[in-house]
Amino acid sequence: MHSKEAFIRIIKENEGLIYKVARVYTNSKEDEQDLYQEVVYQLWKCFGTFRNESKISTWMYRIALNTAIGHLNKEKKKGDRVPIDEGLLNKPDIQDTTMQERSEMLFALVKQLNEIEKGIVLLYLEGKTYDEIATITGFTASNVGTRLGRIKQKLAVQIN
Repeated sequence: MHSKEAFIRIIKENEGLIYKVARVYTNSKEDEQDLYQEVVYQLWKCFGTFRNESKISTWMYRIALNTAIGHLNKEKKKGDRVPIDEGLLNKPDIQDTTMQERSEMLFALVKQLNEIEKGIVLLYLEGKTYDEIATITGFTASNVGTRLGRIKQKLAVQIN
């Protein structure tokens, strides 16, 4: 399974999860593309070590989140940058304007969370179970539940 063709197939099948991680952890389209490429590179570097002990998506999320957090830490060391016309960047491809507005508001709120909270929320929104999130993040399932409860409270306060 550890061939170039298998890797390309897996990336194509799961590229949505890489884009979502990149979007949540960046503020501009250029940074999103850079992070996407970095995640794919890291996945390629680690592909030979994948042992099929978990789902491929679990393994990919773990690498993507670790890469994104590392990327974010590097960016923090560079200093703050202001993105150009953020209103035009990172727009989801949604026809319904109400859904689009809600989606943009949710992404804006998620971007304000800390690195760990972003990852947990992203996995939760992807429909991952507490056990799957625990496997990816290294937390216990009950800790994931506690953290999600706190995150939901934090987001509810920001929405109201």
